[in-house]
Parts: sequence; structure tokens; C-alpha cells
Amino acid sequence: MKRYLIEEHYEVLDAIEQEDDAMLVEELGDLLLQIVFHAQIGQEEGRFDFAAVADGVSEKMIRRHPHVFSPEKFQAADADAVLVKWAEIKDTEKKKGRMDVPKPFPALYRSEKLQRNAARVGFDWNRSDDVRAKILEELREVDEALADGTGIAEEMGDLLFAVVNWCRFWQVDAEGALRDANEKFIRRFTLMEELILEQGLSIEALTLAEMDRFWNLAKKRLAGQ
Repeated sequence: MKRYLIEEHYEVLDAIEQEDDAMLVEELGDLLLQIVFHAQIGQEEGRFDFAAVADGVSEKMIRRHPHVFSPEKFQAADADAVLVKWAEIKDTEKKKGRMDVPKPFPALYRSEKLQRNAARVGFDWNRSDDVRAKILEELREVDEALADGTGIAEEMGDLLFAVVNWCRFWQVDAEGALRDANEKFIRRFTLMEELILEQGLSIEALTLAEMDRFWNLAKKRLAGQ
């Protein structure tokens, strides 16, 4: 059932990004059904039930938001202070290492979470130029790996990790930015194919230079030029 839980999660995200309320209602229902399934299995096996799931998240919300629920009302200076306090409480509760970020997370998202956890204790860059320099350093190491023919995947991974760090430094959601880039590529490529067909041509028969000409035309059309 893990596979279907993951699929439903991404379908909810798709509905949100399409801003389709009817679709979102349907996909949230599908996701809720998966949660009920897992709770039912837990109940049938005598491990937990749906009430335990609901009570658990309610209690956790109360514990981790003292600025809202505590009788003493933790006085937060701003939203950042709230996040810091939330992270402190979470660390105390979980008693796990800062690098304990679930492996099933999308790789870009997990990279950002790992970097944010490290940054909370001061292990972070001070200047944007330093992060940029690190990216260039990793790029040089990729070039060296390509020349040697060894360690290419490792160095490519380090380069991607550094780029995620730069995104985080500028408060850019790397996962979201790449999703947007994917969608932009789809729009441009689809229009490029349409333009080629309008000319009575086949994309498979074109050279890369010819395809690039249609690609640039598609970019201009989509930009309203």
C-alpha cells in the first residue's frame, strides 16, 4: 500500500498546483482513504486505531505550538522565532540526530531539509558568493571526473547538492523550482512540435540546429513576443 499512498500524495499536489478545487476535493478524499486503510489495518492487528492517529496529531500540535496553546503563551518575536521554538521542541521529542530525515523524501527536498537542519546550529554559508564559489568548485570536480572517467555520479551528486544549497540560501524551493522548470520545458517542447507539424515537417527528420530554431520560436510565442 505504500506505493498507492505515495501516488495519492502526488495527485493531491498536482490538484493544488492546477488550482482545481473539484480535483483537489477528489484527491484529498483518495488520500484520506489511504490513511483510513492504514489505520484500519493497525486496528485489525491490535496495534493502533484511527482515534490514536487523530489524538496523536492533535496532542503534537498543542505541544509544538506553545505560542498558541500554552497557558504561559510563549512570546514569539516573529514567525522565525516560532519556527526555531518548534524545531527545538521537535528535537527534544524525537531525540534523533539532525540528519535523520526520511529517505523516501524526494532527493531535492531531502537535501534542503538536511541543509536547513545543519544551518540551525550555525553550519551554513555566510555569503551568497561563497555558495556560488562552492558550485564552481564542484563543477570543476565534475570536469575532472569526466576526464578521468571515474566518480562521475558522485561528483554530479555533489554539484546538485551545492545548487540546492544556493537555492535554499536565496529562499527558493529547489523541488518547486525544478517542477516549474519541468512544466516550462513541456510547454515549450509541445509547442515546438506543433510548429514543426504546421510546416509539414517531421521532428525526427530535423537536425538539432533546425529543432533549435523552432525551439526559440516556441519560447518567443509563449513569452508573447
